[in-house]
Amino acid sequence: MGSMSKKAVIIGAGAGGLATACILARGGYTVEVYEKNGGPGGRAGSFTAKGFKFDTGPSWYLMPDVFEQFFELLGEDVNKLLKLKRLEPSYRVFFKDTLFGAIDITGNLEQDGTTLEALEPGARNKLREYLEKSAYQYELAMNEFLYKNYDSPRDFLTRRMLTQGLKMNVFSSMQKYVSKYFSSREVQKIIQYPLVFLGASPQNAPALYNIMSHIDFTQGVYYPRGGIFKFIKALEQLAKKYGAQITYNAEVQSIAAKNNHVAGITLKDGTQVRADIVISNADIAHTEQKLLKARYRSYPEKYWEKRVLAPSALLMYLGIDKLYPELRHHNLVFSRDWQANFKAIFKTKTWPADPSFYVCNPSKTDKSTAPKKHENLFVLVPLPAKLNYSPEELEIYAGRILKTMEKTMHLKDLQQHIVYKKLFAAKDFQETFNAYQGTALGFAHTLKQTAAFRPSNKSKRVAGLYYVGAGTTPGIGLPMCLISAQLVYKRLIGDKSVKRLEHL
Repeated sequence: MGSMSKKAVIIGAGAGGLATACILARGGYTVEVYEKNGGPGGRAGSFTAKGFKFDTGPSWYLMPDVFEQFFELLGEDVNKLLKLKRLEPSYRVFFKDTLFGAIDITGNLEQDGTTLEALEPGARNKLREYLEKSAYQYELAMNEFLYKNYDSPRDFLTRRMLTQGLKMNVFSSMQKYVSKYFSSREVQKIIQYPLVFLGASPQNAPALYNIMSHIDFTQGVYYPRGGIFKFIKALEQLAKKYGAQITYNAEVQSIAAKNNHVAGITLKDGTQVRADIVISNADIAHTEQKLLKARYRSYPEKYWEKRVLAPSALLMYLGIDKLYPELRHHNLVFSRDWQANFKAIFKTKTWPADPSFYVCNPSKTDKSTAPKKHENLFVLVPLPAKLNYSPEELEIYAGRILKTMEKTMHLKDLQQHIVYKKLFAAKDFQETFNAYQGTALGFAHTLKQTAAFRPSNKSKRVAGLYYVGAGTTPGIGLPMCLISAQLVYKRLIGDKSVKRLEHL
């Protein structure tokens, strides 16, 4: 049976689900997407309130080469679909514990070298050396590892991987690797902060993720005019253009299998949908434990309980009736005690007493996100997954963060200028996205949860059942979800190479 007559059903219209719908529909499959919520994007959604337009989740447009390659694969031009603007500076850093004022990272090596040199003598040359290595490792990751499917750890731990892997420092921790180059806490924090977005801590993330520094310092940070949701809408429009059907407010209740082969899905309202292939972009633990009968599950419940979860988060969506020149588009606030902060998130699973957090102010770049003379703020505070709390406790904690913003970021009287506020945290992630234990991102990128060691994108028990998105390979983040969609397609066409797909 050729792909022309094969019917693929995709559960979930997150970035991974929509990207898969684009590839399969363009590749000749009959594609139907069923999404539990009322619109596309999953965590990368959008809403408007009181004249403010909020992206609900991802706010960084990084790795532009991955977006470009994905759209090229579809025969599309990313620059026609999205109006991309490079942010200058890339982001601003605030330290809670030093006399250093706000520091801007620009993506200009000369400038950033001078900035880091002021924090740590000798850091300018060290940065150059560090970035040369991470550029080499980025190329290696792109050409050798990220676009390949792994069926077992043996697939991953090949002789080539062991030799190249040593060059990529796969087997060392990020903390050890970074401290070989930089000794000051300030510079170490700047270099390591992207790990928070990968849901890992410097102690447990493999040094392979220093490729994030190449992305950060060399490729620069972009913003699609209108917000990240514009990218989601572009995926949705292309999927429809190629013939995919997308149904919203259609929660999937179960996945049916017959003779160990997938047969289709059943929706909450009882509707049965036949399929030759089912690809779940829903939370992978939820799919396994709630949508499949026990005999069809690839992993027992204990497997999920032992995963290291990426953090959950307190998200605050704030509408402000004042302009704050102290802020940039992206702003990072670093805790005094980095170690204690990560310990609270990953080990003791308690409210961090002195948290690092992130503030996005898209209205600095894009006036359409807030009414005139107003600003739109999105605040993300990493919190432990599995955190139990009452609405009152959440409000109190949010109040503490707002106070810290007033003090550390010098946002005078911020709390008096809030005209709109919405909080979203672990329980909301669980309810809205069926997120396992309320994690905001999925599974942390520890060495034991990287590449072949992440949950597989192919069911071990049911032929024709696949997984896509942040929970499976290659991992967390929008660019990874685009690669994840290509990995599923490579499974379908039997492509075992490490190469990027060039045509459908």
